[in-house]
Amino acid sequence: MFMGGWAALPGNRMKTKLHFQLLIVVVLLLVGCSGVEDTGASPVPQQAEGWATSSPEAQGLDSAVLAEMLQEIDQNSYAIDSVVVVRNGNLVLEAYHAPFKASERHAMYSCTKSAVSALVGIAIEEGKIPNVETPIVELFPEREIANLDAGKQALTLEDVLTMSSGWDCRDSYLYEWEGIYEMDASGDWVQYILDLPMIYEPGTYFEYCNGGSHLLSALVTQATGMSALEYAHEKLFGPLGITSVEWPADAQGISVGYSTLKLTALDAAKFGSLYLNDGMWDGKQIVPAEWVAASTRKHITATLEDGYGYQWWVDDSGYYMALGYKGQLIFVLPEQQIVAVFVSTLDDRDFYIPQTLLETYVIPAVKSTEPLPENPEALESLDAAVQALTE
Repeated sequence: MFMGGWAALPGNRMKTKLHFQLLIVVVLLLVGCSGVEDTGASPVPQQAEGWATSSPEAQGLDSAVLAEMLQEIDQNSYAIDSVVVVRNGNLVLEAYHAPFKASERHAMYSCTKSAVSALVGIAIEEGKIPNVETPIVELFPEREIANLDAGKQALTLEDVLTMSSGWDCRDSYLYEWEGIYEMDASGDWVQYILDLPMIYEPGTYFEYCNGGSHLLSALVTQATGMSALEYAHEKLFGPLGITSVEWPADAQGISVGYSTLKLTALDAAKFGSLYLNDGMWDGKQIVPAEWVAASTRKHITATLEDGYGYQWWVDDSGYYMALGYKGQLIFVLPEQQIVAVFVSTLDDRDFYIPQTLLETYVIPAVKSTEPLPENPEALESLDAAVQALTE
C-alpha cells in the first residue's frame, strides 16, 4: 500500500484562510501529492548536465536574497533536502542539504499526479483517449461497474482530473485512509474505484481522491498498452532526458497514479520547466500547449490552495504547483519565468515552509527582467550558503 501527499498553508496566507479550513485541509490531503562544487564564480555546480547555468544576477535575481533563504534553512535545521531555482531556462541555484545528494532520487508523493496528468494530455493529443468530456463508463467499456446510477453515468474524465468526481473515496487521513486500505485489499484497484458509490453530483464539489488519480494511470495503460512508466519513458521522461526514475505499480502492473514516483531534484525542475514553456522542451512539443493551459488554470475552488486544475494546484496570485506529502513542491511562476523545486522530509507542522520560502525569498529576489550588474560579494555569500548546507 502506498500513501500520497499534501502540504500545509504558507504562513503569510493564513490570514486569508479560516483556521478550521486549515485543520480540515491538513487531514484531507495527508495521503493524496534532493555537495555543490565551488567554481569561484557561481554556486551552480558543473555536474548539472543538460542545463544552461548562470549567476542569479545575469537573470535579474539578487544572490543576496537567495543566500538569506538558504541561511534560514540551515539555521533553523529545516528538513528541506534540496532547493533548485531556474529562471529563463537557466539554473541559478542548486543546493543540497547533507546527507542528501544531487544524484539521489527523491520520493515526490502526490507530485506524481501532475505527471500522470501530462500523460493523459499526450494520449489525448495522439487520439488514444477521446477527450475530457468523455464519460468514465465509456472509457472502461469492458468493465461491469457497480452502483451505476445517473451520477456515475454522467461522470467525465474532466471531473476525475479536477478532483470533483463525486465518488465516495474516503481515502484521505480524514477517514484514516479507509479507502486506501480497502482498495489495496480488493486485489483490483481499478475495479474498486469504478465501483465506488456516488455521494456528490460530478463536477460540483472538490474532494481529494487518490483513487481517481490511480484510475487516470489505468486509463493511460488501457489506451496505450503500456504502463504509465513505460509511456512516460517514451513520451515524457525520455524527451526530457530523465533517466533516473522509480515508479512502482499495482498488482496488475499499473503504475501507482497518486504517489510513489521518484525523481532527482533537477529532473523535477525539468518537468516544471516543461510546463513553464507551454509543454515545449529543446524545440520539441512534448505536452500539447492547450493541455498545459487547461491543466494549470483554476477549474474549481479547492481547499489547500485557491483552486485546482488537472491534477495541479493553482494560486490566484498567478502561479501553480505540483505538491506532495512531506513538502515536495514544484512551483511554476509564469510571470517571473521561474521554476522552483523544494524536495523535503518535513514534519506535518512544517509543511507550509517551502511555500513561505518561495513567497518570502524567491519571488522578492526577482529585481528585473534584464540582467543586473554582477555582485561578487553577494555571489560569494550565496556560494557559502550552498556549501554550508552540504556540511
